[in-house]
Amino acid sequence: MSAVEAKLAELGLSLPEVVPPLAAYQPAVQSGVYVYTAGQLPMVDGKLPVTGKVGAEVTPEEAKDLARTCALNALAAVKSVAGDLDRVARVVKVVGFVASAADFTGQPAVLNGASELLGAVLGDKGVHARSAVGVAVLPLDAPVEVEIQVELTSA
Repeated sequence: MSAVEAKLAELGLSLPEVVPPLAAYQPAVQSGVYVYTAGQLPMVDGKLPVTGKVGAEVTPEEAKDLARTCALNALAAVKSVAGDLDRVARVVKVVGFVASAADFTGQPAVLNGASELLGAVLGDKGVHARSAVGVAVLPLDAPVEVEIQVELTSA
């Protein structure tokens, strides 16, 4: 078990299986020392636990938890190409999309779910740049989608 996975276990979490692609793409690709994940939905056991717009059918607190799940799925995607999460030198960037009700403006707070998880699991290596974007709709009517970019150590 990697140190990162041991930290997840210490937090009462475990790395899920990689979420299979919904269309023609890969969950993650490596280019040089960087891994780029596809947008990760908050899938749990192959299903979305909740659907709808944040600020309407989904509360901001629920959405924050869903963003955390997205980050876990992103870490699984990174491991699928890196082989070992202990190779993560740092999370470089997080991009999050929040399916938002027309008057909802709390996208940054929702994406804190992903950012806080990455910090808790990776420490200083989890500190990153981030974008939090409100959108009209996401695939499968998901409330949140997160993608990450990480730098790996050479081996």
